Amino acid sequence: MIDSLLSVSTRNALSKLSESVNETGSSGITIAPANPPAVQPAVGEASFGDVLSQLTGSMTDKLKNAEAMSISSMTGDVPTREVVNSVMEAEQSLQTAIAIRDKIVQAYLEISRMQI
Repeated sequence: MIDSLLSVSTRNALSKLSESVNETGSSGITIAPANPPAVQPAVGEASFGDVLSQLTGSMTDKLKNAEAMSISSMTGDVPTREVVNSVMEAEQSLQTAIAIRDKIVQAYLEISRMQI
């Protein structure tokens, strides 16, 4: 699901980011260490990757629930109000995920334009 949210330019930007992190400078000095030390979050704190995973999982669940509610409303099993509420909740989650994706890409593009 999240792959369909990423546009082509986003995928290109993220692939360029990973390439630039691993490339070596003209002097032969590696910009990023080959095996950077892992930064462990403090006890009780979630890492950035964990937070994004939870966000995408929650968004996917809401989209699936809205779709299921829409389908069951066609048979008359679910009141229209519940369908509208679930669809609006799913739309809000999707808009939030898109906004976060856009901010990540914007931050990457800003960093890539910085002069070293």
